[in-house]
Amino acid sequence: MLIEKLDLELDSGLSVLTGETGAGKSILLDSLGLALGARGDAGLVRAGADKGIVTASFYLPDNEFINGLLDEAGVESGDELILRRVQNKNGASRALINDQPVSVSLLKNIGSLLCEIHGQHEARALVDVSGHRVLLDAFGGLEKQVAKVSALFDELVSIRAELDAHKVQLERAEIEQAFLAHSVTELKEIAPVEGEEEKLADTRQVMMHSEGFSKLVSNAQGALCGDGTLEAKLNAVLRKLEMRREEAGGRLDEACKALDRVVVEMNEARMVLDATAGQFVFNADVLEEAEKRLFALRAMARKHKTTVDELPALLERYENSLNAIENGEHLLAQLQKREAVALNAYLEKARTLSAARVKAASRLDKAVMVELPPLRLEKARFETMIEANEEKCGPKGIDRVEFMVAANPGAPVAPMIKSASGGELSRFMLALKVVLASCSSAPTLIFDEIDTGVGGAVADAIGKRLSQLSKALQVLAITHSPQVAARADDHMLISKFSQVGGDDERAVTKIARLVGDEKREEIARMLSGASVTDEARAQADRLMVSGQ
Repeated sequence: MLIEKLDLELDSGLSVLTGETGAGKSILLDSLGLALGARGDAGLVRAGADKGIVTASFYLPDNEFINGLLDEAGVESGDELILRRVQNKNGASRALINDQPVSVSLLKNIGSLLCEIHGQHEARALVDVSGHRVLLDAFGGLEKQVAKVSALFDELVSIRAELDAHKVQLERAEIEQAFLAHSVTELKEIAPVEGEEEKLADTRQVMMHSEGFSKLVSNAQGALCGDGTLEAKLNAVLRKLEMRREEAGGRLDEACKALDRVVVEMNEARMVLDATAGQFVFNADVLEEAEKRLFALRAMARKHKTTVDELPALLERYENSLNAIENGEHLLAQLQKREAVALNAYLEKARTLSAARVKAASRLDKAVMVELPPLRLEKARFETMIEANEEKCGPKGIDRVEFMVAANPGAPVAPMIKSASGGELSRFMLALKVVLASCSSAPTLIFDEIDTGVGGAVADAIGKRLSQLSKALQVLAITHSPQVAARADDHMLISKFSQVGGDDERAVTKIARLVGDEKREEIARMLSGASVTDEARAQADRLMVSGQ
């Protein structure tokens, strides 16, 4: 690792980084990639160090989408966003956003929204087919239509989830339907009544012991009412007392009253015993009916693993379940109707969106084709393929969108990654980025030596387009082309030199900002090689003037 410590601030506009091969430009990009969530590698840590730290800071005022992602992850957001990656020499790494620990996947997700790196071997954003539809929609200004389709799709998914859940519930209920119907029938036949068991048990108990109870009542009646009984004796004594009470001068009054009360109570007791005797008349039919009913209720309760008193409530539950099955069929029909209505509404909007995409794709293809000839791709073709499939509907519609190219005349169009060489792919990317600049998802673009293998007018065309892009976005270009470097708003030179410390000598990379004559001298070196001539300096002056 050549870099011990480096602070690099990139201005707005077009920044270029030049320097000899092997000076450390690739290491710089690897470090930035690490901060943006790329796969960690212990080889990035400088020899002799325990760890390496890479920090990338972005100024993003009022970016609601990124702030929303951070809020969901519990990360504090603000105008400045700081991505940090700590890579240990043992291979482990840590990710932080605004100095709060986060997962590498979140760091990578946020990083992809902040910065895109395009080069001969890395062109993630535009090669990734999953992003082509987003770019086409942004180019065509179709975001509102997409939002409406997405809302209708969410509604359709919700109804389908409710429908599927109801079908499962209905299937389970239908399996139990025969059992429920049979159970309701037999429970209705027996017609259980709450509290009936206790009454039947009492009747059975009385009938079984009625003879004994009747004898006891009869004995009590005999003691009260027969000849020579206490009641007869008391009545005789009471009559004699009342015959002599006047002679006693009132002294027998209380006694007479007391005896009178006793006689009255005994008379009431006799009446009660008479009534009680009627309740203990044995009836074999009543006993048989009570036992039959009681045994039937208890058998039914055992069958359903409940109590006799709970049988009425069980019957009600079974009846409700049967009604639910019948109502469930009605609800199923309603849900199926709602699904059909929601699907038709979704497909109507999705088809309209698909037609709009076809029109936008035609405009995009024409715009990109205009950009290709100056980039030495005059015989190439670019086409936006749209495959509509209503069987594979989704939140963004029914379309699969992919950018296709043919680099050579006569060749069929194919996916970009398969049909273009590294240099061609980079130039296709540049043409696309120029056309899509106003709707780019990332505010920072990095182009890594996309001018390799070209020169002259093509290199100048690349420089013009990079400069054009930088009017709306922050652009960094690592280049060996003087035509590109001459158009830079900020020119930086990366170089490697030997540093002696004690007994050790090691290579160290540094970056210097070039202005005025320094910038002219570097462009002249890029034009002429190691030996800079006055003619090269003059040519550099002309390039710098034409690049303004």
